[in-house]
Formats: sequence, C-alpha cells, structure tokens
Amino acid sequence: MTPEARVLADFAGDWRLIKTVAQADGTRGSFDGTASWYPVGTGADYSEEGRMTLGDAAPFHATRRYKWSRALEISFDDGRFFHQVPALGGAATHWCAPDRYDVVYDFSAWPEFTVSWRVKGPRKDYTLQCQYRRP
Repeated sequence: MTPEARVLADFAGDWRLIKTVAQADGTRGSFDGTASWYPVGTGADYSEEGRMTLGDAAPFHATRRYKWSRALEISFDDGRFFHQVPALGGAATHWCAPDRYDVVYDFSAWPEFTVSWRVKGPRKDYTLQCQYRRP
C-alpha cells in the first residue's frame, strides 16, 4: 500500500500529545497535553501545552508555538525557519549551532502519528518521542 502524502489540512484542529524524553545523563521526562493547528492565512499556527515532568523536579506547565506553511515548512514563532515535514513521512534535520536536531515523522498509522527526535551536540544530548492522536 502506497502511503498518502499529508497536507496541512490533515493536521487541523486539536490532538492529544504525549511526549517522552530520555537525556544522555539518564534523566527521564514526560509531557501530557494537547497540540492544536489553527488556520491563519494560507498556513496554520501550531501550539502545544501541557504538564511536563523532568526527573525528580516538580511538574510544570509547558508551552510551545510554531508556524506551519501550506508546504509543511515549520518556522519558529519569530519567523525563523525550523525544518520541513516530509509529506509522506521520513527524516529532516535542523542545525542549531552547535547542536543538531534529527527528526523522523511516521504517518503509517494515520490518523495517529509519531515524531521522533535525536538531539546531539555539546549543549544538548537527548531523544524525544512524540505521539499525536485525536482526542
């Protein structure tokens, strides 16, 4: 079966978002919250918010925002380019000197999907697994 290319409209609305993080020093973390894509002009604003726990620290409220284009290009809230989502799923990279962010999008279980990050450099060293599903 040939995978179907994702388009921006596929992501519109609200999603349940679960994240797990594993840092190289052994610290583990988790995030439980929501992610939302809302149309703005020809693109969409993405926002996530939820409860984050890292190691033994007290849980805290975490948020993140990005802008998505019709071509699935993701930019930071200030307009700087982040990376492009492969429409069929697959890998992308973002270089944030001196750290490298490698990501893999997996749409094979659509409408659920995963985003897996490997972040490595002198300042950061962790993996992050993100699971999205409709509420």
